[in-house]
Amino acid sequence: MNLESLLDQIRACRVCEAHLPLGPKPVLRAAANAHLMIVGQAPGRRAHETGIPWNDPSGDRLRLWLNMSREMFYNEQRIAIIPTAFCYPGTGANGDLPPCPECAPLWHPQLRARLPQVRLTLLVGSHAQAYYLGRHRKKTLRATVQAWQEYQPEFFPLPHPSPRNQRWFKLNPWFEQDVLPALRRRVDALWQA
Repeated sequence: MNLESLLDQIRACRVCEAHLPLGPKPVLRAAANAHLMIVGQAPGRRAHETGIPWNDPSGDRLRLWLNMSREMFYNEQRIAIIPTAFCYPGTGANGDLPPCPECAPLWHPQLRARLPQVRLTLLVGSHAQAYYLGRHRKKTLRATVQAWQEYQPEFFPLPHPSPRNQRWFKLNPWFEQDVLPALRRRVDALWQA
């Protein structure tokens, strides 16, 4: 099966339907020649409504981190946007609920097999890091992000860029000072290779 057929299957997926308050609407973007893959947790309400991933203040901050325009960010010929789970999981007391656990094991191995040009995967937030790094992630998100060099060249762990994480950013100024410049250099190098 080629990538387009797989994407059609994913967009028709109903595995988690019973757990989704707004029903299934998988949101992802990918093309076989993408060099960068961004793995977040799950689409937010706005992404569910518009069908555009990272179409909110979190996406604005992520694009700022990457020093990237919306046009470049949404160029699926360069960037695959593959959340840990593809559908909006609903809202809980502290923001969006965690991604449905069935999604990543069902679809991610098949997707990665059909994205042979991906040279770097950004793991945005603890859910993406838990799935991809498993026992290799550190005890905290802070420690995992600080150890970003250990996961190179394949992965680059990042905190979630949500406005709800303002306190984390204030308590961890090293992230903006040290990690973001390294992230930008690493991503820029993808387009020059």
